Amino acid sequence: MAGQARYLDPAVVARLGTIDLKVRAIVEGFLTGLHRSPFKGFSVEFAEFRQYLPGDDLATLDWKIFARSDRHVVKKFEEETNLECHILLDVSRSMGYGSHAVTKLEYASYLAGALAYLMNRQRDAVGLLTFDDRIRQLLPTSARSGHLRSLLVTLERLQLGERTDVSKPLGDLVQAISKRGLVVLISDLLDDPEKVIEGLKHFRYRGTDVIVFQVLDPHELSFPFEQAARFRDLETQDEVVAVPGTVRDAYKARINALVEQYRTVLGQNGIDYCLLETSQPLETGLLSYLQTRRRAF
Repeated sequence: MAGQARYLDPAVVARLGTIDLKVRAIVEGFLTGLHRSPFKGFSVEFAEFRQYLPGDDLATLDWKIFARSDRHVVKKFEEETNLECHILLDVSRSMGYGSHAVTKLEYASYLAGALAYLMNRQRDAVGLLTFDDRIRQLLPTSARSGHLRSLLVTLERLQLGERTDVSKPLGDLVQAISKRGLVVLISDLLDDPEKVIEGLKHFRYRGTDVIVFQVLDPHELSFPFEQAARFRDLETQDEVVAVPGTVRDAYKARINALVEQYRTVLGQNGIDYCLLETSQPLETGLLSYLQTRRRAF
């Protein structure tokens, strides 16, 4: 498991080459660990056999049927049911903050790419929407192999936008989704929580499953600064000079209250919430996605 932990460390992932290479390293390390865990892969309940297709895991081949009939078939499980998933990625200016190896946007893009890679392996249709105070890029959902490449290229070329307004893109997307499926929101959620939550609830009204990843830098949670400093809002460019020791307790109380509000209210509305620090192994987000997908079927 040591190799897995090494590959899933965001600092190590950041030093790899293209995002395609990064995503493959994340997913392959995750799957190696997953098959050694009680999850035992993606399988939940056997549904039927289907014809073997290039790229299928050889471990799913039924060798007894092959010996009897010379046919290559694999065991299909309930969790392999096709899904349509929309990944919503926040590219607002606040996502550019990073106190160590990776920024929030880099971490979020690795997670988005890894999720898309997993979904593509499962033959799920996946799309990508990037936003700040409006939709910046939109790739419609597709399960074609070439589509994954387009999505990863989009992630590799991400640029920071302007101010955050999560609720507006959510409102635009909810009108465009016609099928039940899954919406994955990846954002620092440094926005009006009431508006964000209300926007997400509209998806639940329509029967769509939702998982929210709040990505924050460790310094945003612990506020470890010691010396008097000038702090600048990355989105508004407003500045304030403060002595950290005099504001730390109040700041931490507010950020903890924000996190707890999202956790509690989203949970009450049947929306999965996962807080991710950019120093955490990326497997945390992938496991949360897998658990949500299990419950969806």
